[in-house]
Amino acid sequence: MKRKEELTFVEEMRRLAAAGISQGPAPNQESPTPAGTDCREPLGDRIRRILGIAHNDNRKSTDMLFFVMYDITSNKVRNLVVKYLIRNGCQRIQKSIFVADLPVDTYNKIREDLTEVQAAYENNDSILIVPISTDYLKAMRVIGQSIELDVIMHNKNTLVF
Repeated sequence: MKRKEELTFVEEMRRLAAAGISQGPAPNQESPTPAGTDCREPLGDRIRRILGIAHNDNRKSTDMLFFVMYDITSNKVRNLVVKYLIRNGCQRIQKSIFVADLPVDTYNKIREDLTEVQAAYENNDSILIVPISTDYLKAMRVIGQSIELDVIMHNKNTLVF
């Protein structure tokens, strides 16, 4: 019996593209988006909003900068988590990714509440809360869409000789 060869992720994606399959179902596909929780604003606007946090000179030293990312299968649970994050000051930047710059107490409350939600029901879901620094946020790169990130970040320098 001939053994099936293992493909790397990139090789598998290339084969799918060659077969004429341009897109699969969207990951973390959500039911209709709850009012006020949409993240369909243009990518450039979302990036400006994120970088506004990183370049804010008035950030309090007691604030915590962090991402919340999730993979939640239940539409109901996912929509409740989305509303909860927005209500607590998190900003949606992708369908399943939020960024926040909040007091440490609020960070701890969000972390504890999401831990309880995760433990409350049988699931294979995951929620990640990732603290980051403004330096890491400033080092962000966008892959997949044509956008002049250097212009938004004011990183382009011109040398004249």
